[in-house]
Amino acid sequence: MASNATNHALLHRVAETGRVAVPFTLDGEPASALAGDTVLTAVLTQGSQLRRNEFSDMPRAGFCMMGACQDCWIATAEGERLRACSTFIAPGMELVTGRSGA
Repeated sequence: MASNATNHALLHRVAETGRVAVPFTLDGEPASALAGDTVLTAVLTQGSQLRRNEFSDMPRAGFCMMGACQDCWIATAEGERLRACSTFIAPGMELVTGRSGA
């Protein structure tokens, strides 16, 4: 994530580091994940939140991690909603967390 990010990564990769890099953008800034990562993993290895809650504006980072709770929705730059825990990252994805200043 960009150097102006105020959040630290919530997830830190400790294995499977040899997979192919997948470029994407996060809040308009270049980012990189690894092939086979879910959008949730890709985003949380870059920062500490997936999105902001639409009601309370509190940061959210997923909850059940298996597609049952509806907490992992994230938007694309085009306005499409994706379920981050069950969608795989793809080259060129443009994701928006809604964090302040993004």
